[in-house]
Amino acid sequence: MKLDILAFGVHPDDVELGCSGTIAAAIAEGKKVGIIDLTQGELGTRGTIETRKQEAADAAKVLGVSIRENLKMADGFFQNDEVHQRKVIQAIRTYQPDIILCNAPEDRHPDHGRSAKLLADAAFLSGLRKIETFDNYQQPQQAWRPSYVFHYIQDRFIQPSFVIDISSYFEQKLQSILCYTTQFHTPATTNTDEPATYISSPQFLESVKARAMMLGKRIGVDYAEGFISEKVLGLKSFNAVIQNVT
Repeated sequence: MKLDILAFGVHPDDVELGCSGTIAAAIAEGKKVGIIDLTQGELGTRGTIETRKQEAADAAKVLGVSIRENLKMADGFFQNDEVHQRKVIQAIRTYQPDIILCNAPEDRHPDHGRSAKLLADAAFLSGLRKIETFDNYQQPQQAWRPSYVFHYIQDRFIQPSFVIDISSYFEQKLQSILCYTTQFHTPATTNTDEPATYISSPQFLESVKARAMMLGKRIGVDYAEGFISEKVLGLKSFNAVIQNVT
């Protein structure tokens, strides 16, 4: 299955927090989108591998993605080396996305920045035909390099290269986040015996909303998500300028 967009998150829930509004908007436009989580989030303070797996599956249904997979790398200890790059290359060549969305290049959690570099390097190497990889049926894969690799903004604010209007899809984004009932503040977890964490407070979800509102204000819409591009983006004409910009 060829995908238009393949979103990577180092932990289940990274994609929902960082770019699920953009994913929902793209799917509504008829694009095929998939999600690949690098780890199972096994070092998370709350929840288990099993609960995170179910939460990720529930969120995938909310967003309507075509596929969601987990590469089962070691949470906290994966490296940007040949072994891990080959795993990502195999995934990229399997789905041949035109666009990759991935973690922020620098963030509060060290896994995020390390994942961003791993994805950027693997996306380039995936286009080299002399690097051999094989699919699940042990058939050789064709080289494939995505046209763009964009990093979504996570906990720490990074000046975006561009923002995408998600006003019509913000509630869907929030619904996908709330699928992670072990991680975030929801009515179902108000009386949990799990320890409180940085992301389990009601204020954390308010900050997600505030960030989307702040980015939306920059282009004159209600909500938006921001992305960083290391590649210079170009317009064919000024007709491509967003109408809502004032």
